Amino acid sequence: MADTNILVVDDEKEIADLVEIYLVSDGYKVFKANSAEDGLKIIENEDIHLAILDIMMPGMDGLEMCKRIRETHNFPIILLSAKSADLDKILGLGTGADDYVTKPFNTLELTARVKSQLRRYTQLNPNSAVLENDDPNEIRLKGMSINKDNHKVVIEGKEVKLTPIEFDILYLLASNAGRVFSTDEIFEKVWNEKVYEANNTVMVHIRRLRGKMNEDERENKIITTVWGVGYKIER
Repeated sequence: MADTNILVVDDEKEIADLVEIYLVSDGYKVFKANSAEDGLKIIENEDIHLAILDIMMPGMDGLEMCKRIRETHNFPIILLSAKSADLDKILGLGTGADDYVTKPFNTLELTARVKSQLRRYTQLNPNSAVLENDDPNEIRLKGMSINKDNHKVVIEGKEVKLTPIEFDILYLLASNAGRVFSTDEIFEKVWNEKVYEANNTVMVHIRRLRGKMNEDERENKIITTVWGVGYKIER
């Protein structure tokens, strides 16, 4: 759980602090924000696995924040609200939230719901990196699952068919997440041959690989180009 990041957004600092205490005691890493705007900034810079959002906040409220998050992320969202009417719950869940907890709430119940949502998310999304991966031949990161045994690649729930070379390139970058590989290094490790003259073989294969992964439509690219150096996949 130490690698599971939870965002808590509530304009009432006391509530955010209380939730943090219980989540940290369960082994989670907690990021806090007192406004939706600050919470969205945290999501841009951190790998968040679940968010707890207060609905009633000045400025952008929790419902609007939930909508914004759903434009680019599919991690679980739990809404907190002082309103208990069924219509309010339906409205909250209709914005893309996964659960709705009414204030005042039992903190132990909230943490139980957090565990339930994380468990459900990882079961329905085998490409999620929230849970530890017991299979040494499978890599899970960036919304992607790569299985070395069956050469199966799943990105955001959809299987992507790759050639053996494309798979080997992707597996090399993913299994060394954060490290930059030059085109020469990629060629030597994937083709098992020395590079004797400049060629664009690797660049062509990466271009095709990116096309199959719909990188042009993706805001957060899986494969990052480090200009003048090579390619990498961030953790």
